[in-house]
Amino acid sequence: MGTGFQSGEAAVDADGAFLTDEQVMVRDAARRVAREVIDKTAALRDRTKAWPHQELATLAGLGFMGMLLPQDYGGSGMSFMSYCLALEEICAADCGLGTIVHVHNMSHYPIARFGTAAQKEQFLPPAARGEKIGAWLLTEPHAGSDTAAIKTSARREGDAFILNGTKQFISNGSEAGTAMVVAVTDPAAGKRGVTAFILDTATPGYKVLRVENKLGQHTAHTAQIQLDNVRVPVANVLGTVGGGYALTMSGLADGRIAIAAQAVGVAQAALEAAVRYAREREAYGAPIMNLQSVSFSLADMATRIEAARQLYRHAARMLLAGLPCNKEASMAKLYATEMAERVCSDALQVFGGYGYLQDFPVERYCRDVRVCKIYEGTSDIQKLIISRSL
Repeated sequence: MGTGFQSGEAAVDADGAFLTDEQVMVRDAARRVAREVIDKTAALRDRTKAWPHQELATLAGLGFMGMLLPQDYGGSGMSFMSYCLALEEICAADCGLGTIVHVHNMSHYPIARFGTAAQKEQFLPPAARGEKIGAWLLTEPHAGSDTAAIKTSARREGDAFILNGTKQFISNGSEAGTAMVVAVTDPAAGKRGVTAFILDTATPGYKVLRVENKLGQHTAHTAQIQLDNVRVPVANVLGTVGGGYALTMSGLADGRIAIAAQAVGVAQAALEAAVRYAREREAYGAPIMNLQSVSFSLADMATRIEAARQLYRHAARMLLAGLPCNKEASMAKLYATEMAERVCSDALQVFGGYGYLQDFPVERYCRDVRVCKIYEGTSDIQKLIISRSL
């Protein structure tokens, strides 16, 4: 890690939570690069939908493109808590760029966990250096939350599998160099007939059909991908043939906790923007911060953000301890994403008419954070998981 992160004793963080020295250093390093590099170009990227080549290169140089990857393969070897703290800071500057980083890290993380030595040696070092961006090809046009309903097929032919199908809403899909693909190898076996593959996107037959026009997160390109007789070596099967569904499900808690951290980051940025504006904007001869309606709204926003922050950190600590945490991950994801949409809207209200203009960042925060209630499982899916645990 370029910033020299090291483990240490617990330290009292400025926000009142107990973090290790490593976690504080990771968070602070992410905050610096977010404010000094990412934030300065975020509004322009939002308008132009430009892919953040230079910003990603800077993050790679600091180790943030391989946060969860082993140091033996060029990664930073961070804890999952440190990863979430860094993601929160990056997303406070640009939620779309945070999505790129998150999808990249999480699409390579299964290789670190389940891959063979040869697979790790081939795919992880370029990922850690940011040379090959990662994507996760799971969702299909007819199968979103229903992961078991995928139809992309993988037919064995000699020493390879031939993949055919369409994937939808694929973050990084148009820019990726390496993709995790989930496909059906045995239609009669149900969930046990699904297999995960590691795919080099330069392979013939990998086609970007379109890059979607979206409400927000313009920095994060989302694509529809066609797999047309894509030949994947048997050596690129991740885990076991038929083990793809279980492999995919094993990472859901991780992803949901991370999205909660992402939502907290955007909400925190919205609150800070609203506080700055409330201190500067005057009405009736005094800053509007002095108006009880404004100050109470800001107090509610700050309280909701802190509650969401502690929910995701609690779930992350459970995950690190090896404890079952599907319920806690869903609670964190549900509350944080619902909270963030409301906080961003309330922040825009503090700005009044100016908040509706692109001159100020709060309208971008509102657009960017909305999708957090949808991906990695919708709010209704989280409620279903929570209710089943009661």
